[in-house]
Amino acid sequence: MRNRPAGGGLAAYWPLDEKSGAAALDAAGGLADEVSYVLLQGRFTEKADPQWRPGVCGGALLFDGYSTWITRKAAEAPRLDDAFTISAWVAPRSYEWGAEGRLSAIVNRHDREAAEGYVLGLFRHGSWSLQLGAGGRWHELWCLDRPLEKGRWSHIAATFSREEAAMKLYLNGEQVAEREMPAGTAMSPCDSADLLIGKNNQATVLAEAFRHNMFAGLMDDVRIYSRALTVVEIASAYKEALLPHGGTAPEIPSADIRLDRKPLLRDRHRPQYHASPPVHWMNEPHAPIYFEGNYHLFYQHNPQGPYFAQLHWGHWVSEDMVHWRDLPIALAPEKGAVDPDGVWSGSAAYDEHGVPALFFTAGDDSASPNQRVGLARSRFREDGDSDLTVWEKHKAPLIVQEKGQGMFGDFRDPFVWKEDGLWYLLIGSGTDGQGGTALAYTSANMTDWTYHGPFYVSDPSRYPYLGNMWELPVLLPLGKDASGREKHLFLISPIGPGSDVEVFYWIGEFDRGQVRFVPDHDEPRLIDVGDFHFTGPSGMVDPRTGRNIVFTIAQGERTPQLEYDSGWAHNAGLPVSVFLRPDGRLGVEPIKELESLRGERLCSLRDMTVEEANGALAEVRGDMLEIKVEFEAEELLPGRRLGLWVRQSPSRDEETLLYYDRERAELGVDREKATLSPEERTRGVQSGTLELAGEALRLHVYLDRSMIEAYVNGLKSLTTRVYPSRTDSLGLRLEGSGGARIRSLDIWTMNSIYL
Repeated sequence: MRNRPAGGGLAAYWPLDEKSGAAALDAAGGLADEVSYVLLQGRFTEKADPQWRPGVCGGALLFDGYSTWITRKAAEAPRLDDAFTISAWVAPRSYEWGAEGRLSAIVNRHDREAAEGYVLGLFRHGSWSLQLGAGGRWHELWCLDRPLEKGRWSHIAATFSREEAAMKLYLNGEQVAEREMPAGTAMSPCDSADLLIGKNNQATVLAEAFRHNMFAGLMDDVRIYSRALTVVEIASAYKEALLPHGGTAPEIPSADIRLDRKPLLRDRHRPQYHASPPVHWMNEPHAPIYFEGNYHLFYQHNPQGPYFAQLHWGHWVSEDMVHWRDLPIALAPEKGAVDPDGVWSGSAAYDEHGVPALFFTAGDDSASPNQRVGLARSRFREDGDSDLTVWEKHKAPLIVQEKGQGMFGDFRDPFVWKEDGLWYLLIGSGTDGQGGTALAYTSANMTDWTYHGPFYVSDPSRYPYLGNMWELPVLLPLGKDASGREKHLFLISPIGPGSDVEVFYWIGEFDRGQVRFVPDHDEPRLIDVGDFHFTGPSGMVDPRTGRNIVFTIAQGERTPQLEYDSGWAHNAGLPVSVFLRPDGRLGVEPIKELESLRGERLCSLRDMTVEEANGALAEVRGDMLEIKVEFEAEELLPGRRLGLWVRQSPSRDEETLLYYDRERAELGVDREKATLSPEERTRGVQSGTLELAGEALRLHVYLDRSMIEAYVNGLKSLTTRVYPSRTDSLGLRLEGSGGARIRSLDIWTMNSIYL
């Protein structure tokens, strides 16, 4: 038995030394309390235990921030009133924003509105608090100036005493806060509520399935006493725990506080060779940059769970843009910095010394507007870390939107590049009554910026689907066209009323003198016709090869409950190369490096009818495949479509068709039978226009569990999602009647980038 302070009164004690399983033993009362964790149900993957880790006093439990908590049923919970102490060793992994002003509960059994019970927990930026109901009022004691540090062990204790008429907080054996209470007032118990560890029992509901106000991180040695321990007892317990560690709290290896992605790799819907965070929610991959032989890519990330909130910048690194390695979170909201309320999308560039710098949208809800341009520089020069894990934020925002500069209050996603000693910056916004735009700025030193007005404005009366605001503007050089004129590619993602949230583009010329874009065509075009599954663009010119590379987010199209049950939401699309073709059209191809993922060649067929090829395909199955098929150029027959059925069950009650209809010049996907599950949203037809002008149809398809990406003739892509309910929906079949023939068909298995 671990050390117990003299004097007794230990009402409950969770050592959290289990190392496995879904129960936490109360060593004081002999009860085993349930540990909740989403993967215990194993709805789409193998069942997995909660994640146990080494602690300060033995073992510890890693709370994932949304689905991990311990429950002591109300009937068996210790009743506290005149006095109590709650203590624990905690190491937060992230901080919540603090929805509805409620705490991310460490230990609680309360009803704030009824002024009953108690809650000890974290708040914004590591501040923490003991709150309780007494005498018909709600009382709060805060520690604001000694926050609990992320990734480091802290010993916390909170006491209440009716006799002393005081609430007190202790950090690492020292008293750090005190509040006087009305004399003779006992706490009002909340007898109807369960005692919860790691979850607020009055949590704020988000999108039906999720709860805010959850603890994320490590917890060890949780104790509840029915008396108020003295400062001597608390200091003694703190020092006693550290004796095996030489008197200082042990360092926490990053692997111990990072949630393990391995349980999710067995999810039958989770892509295996598309980049993704280890767990939880992500949105746009952005700010690609090449440095010291590696590509760095960042992404919007919520470390608390698979839902939209608490925006941070996740971080990957890769030698080839294919095999990505997880790095610690690069940017997080910080108290006293430019971004206390979120770090939204942005881009990367090199500073005047060639060191990477990040330009980001800094969220500050105390300011108007609450979106500003922030800057963070790598500390590589100081620490020599080529993984670029440490970033120093500029103290003040670089650019604050002024009235008259775009649509006031919508000002985000800076895209920055340097030419001829001058930095250029585009940022997404809108115009009063004239639709969306990107605003243009220039700087000679990367910190002082001059406004030049809208970069380009389209006609909202002709193209209302471009919305009233543009996000994530990107400008990439395409080189010279056939007439010798320099061309650029301008990408945007529209939002707002009536908008079509996809990646639209124009090819045109960049007027550097006016800092304006002059398109060759008024009507915007699509890179991808899979609707919102290909969006959130970012781009870079690859310094190694000179290619223009575009990165995107592949949205999941699932309900909040399905994302809760899965433990993840969204992933990146595959990197694509975009270029100017000799015919003046935009070329779109997956990057060549993806060939390194090929495993066994399952099929290699040449010059045969579709029926003959389907006979050979009868034994070919898989959900992680690369497929290349070229059809013979066929005569135009009414109603005839060529294509490929994928994720097909033996009885064909589940299947998805990728097709090209030459008569209608239509590239599409038919997902009407993609799944038998009534919960999944993946239904319907997604399609768009593609003129092949007599070219033979060439389909290049990547299957990666729920992901489907098809590239057609180097002209267009189609990105979509399917979630078959049957585990045997793995078949393939070519579509084409009336003697349709193929020139070639090659199929490879694809390897995971994480195993």
